[in-house]
Amino acid sequence: MPVRTARVLVLLAVFACAACGLVYELALVALGSYLIGNSVTQASVVLSVMVFAMGVGSLAAKPLQRHAVVAFAAVEGALALLGGLSVLALYAAYSWLGLYTPALVAIAFGVGALIGAEIPLLMTLLQRIRKQDAGSAVADLFAADYVGALLGGLAFPFLLLPLFGHIKGTLLVGAGNAVAGIAVVLWLFRGQVRRGARLALWTGLALVLAVLGGTYALADRFEVSARQALYRDPIALAERTPYQEIVITRSVALSGRPDLRLFLNGDLQFSSIDEYRYHEALVHPALSGTRGNVLILGGGDGLALREVLRYRDVRQVTLVELDPEMVRLARTYAEMAELNSRAFDDPRAHVVNADAFSWLRDLVASRAGTFDAVVVDFPDPDDVPTAKLYSVEFYGLLQRALAPGGRVVVQSGSPFFAPRSFWSIEKTIRSAGLATVPYHVDVPSFGDWGYVLAAAGQDAPGLRMDPAVSGLRFLDADVLRASAVFARDLRRDDVEINTLVKPKLIDYQRQEWRDL
Repeated sequence: MPVRTARVLVLLAVFACAACGLVYELALVALGSYLIGNSVTQASVVLSVMVFAMGVGSLAAKPLQRHAVVAFAAVEGALALLGGLSVLALYAAYSWLGLYTPALVAIAFGVGALIGAEIPLLMTLLQRIRKQDAGSAVADLFAADYVGALLGGLAFPFLLLPLFGHIKGTLLVGAGNAVAGIAVVLWLFRGQVRRGARLALWTGLALVLAVLGGTYALADRFEVSARQALYRDPIALAERTPYQEIVITRSVALSGRPDLRLFLNGDLQFSSIDEYRYHEALVHPALSGTRGNVLILGGGDGLALREVLRYRDVRQVTLVELDPEMVRLARTYAEMAELNSRAFDDPRAHVVNADAFSWLRDLVASRAGTFDAVVVDFPDPDDVPTAKLYSVEFYGLLQRALAPGGRVVVQSGSPFFAPRSFWSIEKTIRSAGLATVPYHVDVPSFGDWGYVLAAAGQDAPGLRMDPAVSGLRFLDADVLRASAVFARDLRRDDVEINTLVKPKLIDYQRQEWRDL
């Protein structure tokens, strides 16, 4: 084979290995974000451990350079198995063993060490084809490596995840490592490997491909079993969108009363048995004043929208939800559509699929209009993308979007289980120039759950409800009056505000819920 062709083939192997390596890194980070939340911490742990391990692997590969061909094949086989099975193994560790973090560190270290061993071995193979000065050889190798990393970084979110999913996508990438080992060792450098060793390498890499292929065939069944292990009730629907994992569970008690539950990234959003308590307490205090034009931020399940539409004098409701798939399910999934009284079919409802922060910022900048009442129904702020929606900057935009006399309510978590988080949200809203009234009610599925009602100006809004509203099952004037009373053990003032550059809420959330 011409020298130039051989060098191109080795550099293509460098390219492919770099792409596979970056996919493994991104897959581990993404899985941790789905299962644990707090994407910043997950990324920091994975990347720091892998980069450290790459250095260890590079040093460990020095004595292997005398047998670079065989060593590279062995490294690729091991990386194909460990990297390809990494997501599946971590999912199993999380679902059944409760050992996610130790398993993550061990797998990240193993994958990183094997990736680190690739570079010196490939450099040795490149030099065997044609001797080259060190600077030029390093430049060629790292150029192919970095371009391959670019391809892997783009392929993971735009190709592998949408088409194959998390587990199958990494299995396919693992097969790519095995194929790279076969192509380089058993074809390009086959003359440098003795027949017995070549046969052993063929057998080993073939077995690796067989394991990956068999696992690929069983991946869907495994994912169903592992996911079900995380939930008490039978899973009725599970979908992974570009934004989150949506799971709906359904159970029927001996009384015959069904319990439909919605989970986003593993966090409970509602139970059909008592969701009316949560949503009545969330919506009706905010709609006790003027309410012709209402804004709902979040609430893609349509349950807050259902409560808003009880008022005949509401002329328009704008609901801003990031994930269009969530709204589609709320419209079309029969039990959820029945639960929200088919609120999305009401002509007064207008849905916008957008990031609430960006949408609100654009609205304020364009002065496109203001709202009489705003209902903020976001998931708890346990990661960076969500914590920004509880920041003083976000509430400052919200204040500018309120019409004169307008009111806003924010779901604020549990003042019992997460008191520092709750009072940090309340303090952050006050810091944005809004007068606040915190209150809380009992929602059996969640426990003691809190909200913050706010209005522009110095005077705190009255905690009341319109006596004309009908059909409520939980909230009345007496319950609302009692909800403003906080026992001594629920009051906290040793909290900081939450900002974009200093998201204290993530720390509070992580600490308080972990302590439970």
